[in-house]
Amino acid sequence: RPGGGRGQAGAAARPLRWDYDMVHYGHSNQLRQARAMGDYLIVGVHTDEEIAKHKGPPVFTQEERYKMVQAIKWVDEIAPGAPYVTTLETLDKYNCDFCVHGDDITLTIDGKDTYEEVKTAGRYRECKRTQGVSTTDLVGRMLLMTKAHHSNIDEDLDYRKHTDNFGKGPKGHSPWTGVSQFLQTSQKIIQFASGKEPQPGDTIIYVAGAFDLFHIGHVDFLEKVHQLAERPYIIAGLHFDQEVNRYKGKNYPIMNIHERTLSVLACRYVSEVVIGAPYAVTADLLDHFRVTLVCHGMTEVVSDKDGSDPYEEPKRRGIFQLVDSGSNLTTDLIVQRIIKNRLEFEARNQKKEAKELAVLEAMKRLEEKH
Repeated sequence: RPGGGRGQAGAAARPLRWDYDMVHYGHSNQLRQARAMGDYLIVGVHTDEEIAKHKGPPVFTQEERYKMVQAIKWVDEIAPGAPYVTTLETLDKYNCDFCVHGDDITLTIDGKDTYEEVKTAGRYRECKRTQGVSTTDLVGRMLLMTKAHHSNIDEDLDYRKHTDNFGKGPKGHSPWTGVSQFLQTSQKIIQFASGKEPQPGDTIIYVAGAFDLFHIGHVDFLEKVHQLAERPYIIAGLHFDQEVNRYKGKNYPIMNIHERTLSVLACRYVSEVVIGAPYAVTADLLDHFRVTLVCHGMTEVVSDKDGSDPYEEPKRRGIFQLVDSGSNLTTDLIVQRIIKNRLEFEARNQKKEAKELAVLEAMKRLEEKH
């Protein structure tokens, strides 16, 4: 860590170790909590090989995951190729006082706690797992193709069956892998929001879309937009679930409006989010936010309900710009990657559940002895 390290005066570095496969707002929230425990956050990200060995096939490549984690605003530095088992040697190598992990358990391929060594040495801290989201649940939504996760839609029977069965072992239910519904609160939005108003001299740039399953394609696009101005203030307009479903079809969005809001707010390039932005970028919206530039990526722009171009007004004002992110990764492609790996994912979830249940049983037996 730059500027002092373990045992020296000044602030402590806090590393957080993760595979960060399919980075979602639950991960971002853990990073936020970890960063609040110190002054410099180093995040260890595993290689594809390590994840495949311990957990099953990753959705994203290691290069994609490194970039995704670096784009989260609470991360100061990443440690690429971090070992799956966190050792004191790793902490010392990066000059860290201690490591942080969520309050769920992580196990090696042979069922051992990956944090045993650092816990014994007193160099381990814990942050709360975010209720209502897990990679398992997101994968389940994609595979089931139901819309029960959308806001303002009643839970359907398929989804309830999925909630009961997905991530459930033959002998019971692990509290860490199971599925639950996320409940948005104003406090959570405040914790994620930058709270910064645009300042005189800022270039206010507006981008709009679904930003579903916030991924490396979005990061590449927002990074390019951020480079368009010396002092960019990027406002991301997120469309409501029903609007996204109108132009994307199937069971999109995979993440509902509340989940997508937090995912986008966690990105270091975004200053503000409009929750439920109108599909057409109107004169009222542009005037209200004093927008000087409107950007869109190279993906197709679907017409509004009445057949009009949603970017008609910014084009008329001469403030519309297409931005090539250089990435061809879309939410559709990610879903295709996951469906291709469907059987391996299901096998992984069953194995993970069985491991977690075995640890729970062992913990219960220990408690009974004492």
